[in-house]
Amino acid sequence: MNKILVVAEHDARGVSSATARTLCCAAAIPEGEITVVVFAAEGRAIAEQVAMLAGVARVLLVNDVGHARPLAALIAPQLAELATGYTHVLAPATTFGKDLLPRAAALLGTSQVSDVMAVETATRFRRPIYAGNAIATVEVTALPVVATVRIASFQAVASGQSPAPIEVVRPSAPLPTHTRFVSQTVAGGDRPDLQSARRVVAGGRGLGSAEGFRQIEALAAALGAAVGASRAAVDSGFAPNELQVGQTGKIIAPDLYIAIGISGAIQHLTGIKDARTIVAINKDADAPIFDVADVGLVGDLFTILPELMEHLAGAGR
Repeated sequence: MNKILVVAEHDARGVSSATARTLCCAAAIPEGEITVVVFAAEGRAIAEQVAMLAGVARVLLVNDVGHARPLAALIAPQLAELATGYTHVLAPATTFGKDLLPRAAALLGTSQVSDVMAVETATRFRRPIYAGNAIATVEVTALPVVATVRIASFQAVASGQSPAPIEVVRPSAPLPTHTRFVSQTVAGGDRPDLQSARRVVAGGRGLGSAEGFRQIEALAAALGAAVGASRAAVDSGFAPNELQVGQTGKIIAPDLYIAIGISGAIQHLTGIKDARTIVAINKDADAPIFDVADVGLVGDLFTILPELMEHLAGAGR
């Protein structure tokens, strides 16, 4: 039997949907038994949420004040210790997982498979390469398999199963002292998380300025959507780096993706190719974004956006 250890991602209030999607990948590994580990300052409530997710056989809870903020340097030694006896160690390919698993893999003396998008066997996986233009099949020859999961490629498992048992564990690995949490600045306030949102409104260089980009934020607020940005918009200073969508940003798979003033460079399209419905607004009828869009509107966004907001306001009355 394959013993699979999944690292839960959470914000101390609730478990991330990225964890539920990672569990979908774990469930595709044949003859697998899934354990989820939760690192937190006081994670009982998170562990109880995880225990209800489909396919989870057991939950390990590591409570330590050092885990009030998820620092990879602190978690990795404990994860490596807990991974003893497991055939697979998985985490979502989010900022959290990409920071944590390479460290854990190094401590375990193995390599890491990044961005798993499909499971063929217990040791054979598919992952994108060349900005998603090709798919590589990777065979892992040494255990444990340490892999980050491309969450855009998997559906979230359901919640509501009979709760799995929760075991409080205390790894003996000492916490490093060379890394400490200083501060965190979160862009977007109460807006939905970009990587897990069902609707995303994204803007590009065509918005012209940071002031123009605020129209994206207003539309997102009206739709209850997350805000995204192209690399060109980020490089131009219109939006912060954490909103970047694409090969060098976040890979997302919302139900609705609205691209405004985004031409559609291949690096950007890599990040949105799994979106269910893509809507593009651009004045250039030959923009590459229209090749992948389900709905395309050619026109001046500075005329279209106010009209769209007016219609939304009217619909809300």
